[in-house]
Amino acid sequence: MSEDSLGEQTTRRPSQNEVVVQGIQDMISSGEIKPGDRLPVEPLLAERFSVSRSSLREGVRALVAMGILETRQGSGTTVTTLDPHLLLKPLEFWASIQGDKSSHDLHTVRQALEVESAATAAARRAPEDIEQLRRLLKAAEPAIQAKDHEAAMAVDLEFHLTVAKISRNPILIALLEALSRPTLRMRTWQSIYHSGRIETTHHEHQAVLNAIAAGDPISAHAAMRTHLAQVAVNLED
Repeated sequence: MSEDSLGEQTTRRPSQNEVVVQGIQDMISSGEIKPGDRLPVEPLLAERFSVSRSSLREGVRALVAMGILETRQGSGTTVTTLDPHLLLKPLEFWASIQGDKSSHDLHTVRQALEVESAATAAARRAPEDIEQLRRLLKAAEPAIQAKDHEAAMAVDLEFHLTVAKISRNPILIALLEALSRPTLRMRTWQSIYHSGRIETTHHEHQAVLNAIAAGDPISAHAAMRTHLAQVAVNLED
């Protein structure tokens, strides 16, 4: 049998509902339909994609589940805002059900994103952003002195997400929010708490803040990388 024949046999044709999903995504990507726009009526779409009405509905339901479309009674099916936070909900769900064995892998991904967010934040920060970060670190001090694990973790989460927001990159922010749910951060903070590194972690946060306040992306990148590398060591232990 020739390689061409083998290739033809192993190539799977997309199902009809997959054709619908791809077709509507292409319509959005090309700008033919935009956020808030209503989909064309069923007969037109079914004819356009050469699919049955039932397959069209299956494809639409899949896109609704993905957060790309929404269906409301009386107003038909429309394109959502396509906000990254909405579209990344499945990632947030997936991350939240990962066990301890995945903690290190998730931290590695978050580390790559957070060092970039710190560097970008240093380039884009405004005076009010620096004040907000300073307030957060100040608010953390009583929790650290009292060895209040949960309160310190809450401030830590807010600090890291605030750094991400200062980057003004909506995709980066959405990714970090999806990977930084309190249930995920709890595993990280348990390792910090048991290693007795709460005060050291606070000083590392201060180094990140100082670099961002100075408008120094390279130093901010290095400070965040150093901080999260140490957290990774605790997770390994």
